[in-house]
Amino acid sequence: MKVEKTHSAQNGYVMLFVALVLLIGGIALLRIYVGAFMIIAALIMCAGFVLVNPNSSRVLLLFGKYVGTIKENGLFWVNPLYTKKRISLRASNFDSERLKVNDKLGNPIMISTILVWRVTDTYKAAFDVDDYQNFVRVQTDAAVRKLASMYPYDNFADEGLVEDITLRSSVNEVSEALEKEVQERLSMAGIEVLEARIGYLAYAQEIANAMLKRQQATAIVAARHKIVEGAVSMVEMALEELSKKGLVALDDERKSAMVSNLMVVLCSDKDVTPIVNTGTLNH
Repeated sequence: MKVEKTHSAQNGYVMLFVALVLLIGGIALLRIYVGAFMIIAALIMCAGFVLVNPNSSRVLLLFGKYVGTIKENGLFWVNPLYTKKRISLRASNFDSERLKVNDKLGNPIMISTILVWRVTDTYKAAFDVDDYQNFVRVQTDAAVRKLASMYPYDNFADEGLVEDITLRSSVNEVSEALEKEVQERLSMAGIEVLEARIGYLAYAQEIANAMLKRQQATAIVAARHKIVEGAVSMVEMALEELSKKGLVALDDERKSAMVSNLMVVLCSDKDVTPIVNTGTLNH
């Protein structure tokens, strides 16, 4: 397999001076055949000038044969018969379309990616693939589809489905996996991936409302569990302190009533209205 090679081109400014000399001399000697040949030679030389901007390159071909690549910026002169193909070496952004795919659990999700890439091997970009820019788009979409099928959107602890990496919470891990997957696909085109990350992630419209309700229910259950756990600890502490200081002598029935009242107060969604008991503890 051929690889990129650097082509040493002639200094463009020197050849521009030579072309001007031939053109002016040809005009001066236009009355004789030598002048005409000098003008024709100057015009042919003009076809060999190549202007390479910063972070740009020119791939040179001679009748279909790869000659080399010019990566230095400036004005150069090459064989006028060379075919010159421009390839940018600048970093480029690619924001993919939102794709509808299934995650590891089979849930339909909408996902897109943001890719930052650049060409590092002009030979592979020019000749190993048909259109390297379209190749980037297609292979990135394929990598995103594969990545989405490898991880679940989120954990569902209530069903015992707990994953170390999820699309929603493991941003760094998912980005690293996506970057590695895209780089493996684009390396054959001589392209380096500078950054790859998820740009958009959400459930598909047909299940978005159901999943939102499920997440809310899971959050409510978790909050209730925490509230009950704290309430039990507070009741236990209250009974222990009352018993230790001997402020009130409570039998089992009164302890049960006290525990019930405290649990209602501590676990209630709404503020509880206190009632002052002016009679005995039994009323």
